[in-house]
Amino acid sequence: MSKFVEWSTELSVGIEEIDAQHQVLVDLLNQVHEAIQQRQGMEVARGIVTRLGEYTRVHFAVEESLMRILHYPGYEGHKRKHDELIEQLAELHAKLDAGKAITFELTLFLKTWLTKHIMEVDQHYVPHFLARGIDPMLAKKSWVKKLWGR
Repeated sequence: MSKFVEWSTELSVGIEEIDAQHQVLVDLLNQVHEAIQQRQGMEVARGIVTRLGEYTRVHFAVEESLMRILHYPGYEGHKRKHDELIEQLAELHAKLDAGKAITFELTLFLKTWLTKHIMEVDQHYVPHFLARGIDPMLAKKSWVKKLWGR
């Protein structure tokens, strides 16, 4: 069975740490989709969505910290887009807490948001980061892989 979102070079920003984090987000989205597809139950899906929300906050904090450290001129607009998704995830949690089901429409929305954000919005900071001397490798083994088991 193919994955809901396949990791590809199109999703890569070319900076290992950020790519590793994006891969975790893709994996969590695939887990949500699979849980719905296999009718694993609301609690399983809710748990994955909770992890997705928590990890999204971690990832956004890393990106935003790098933007501030490297004086990225598009920081405010990029952060606004992050804040909007965090708000949408909070609304999703409220719906889940009220007993609403997680639907395929939701996973399609998340897939579209994630892939579009990475391929369009995140790509804007890459030239700036590289021009400021950021090392695309950042580390031999990403810290995110150590913490999140990837």
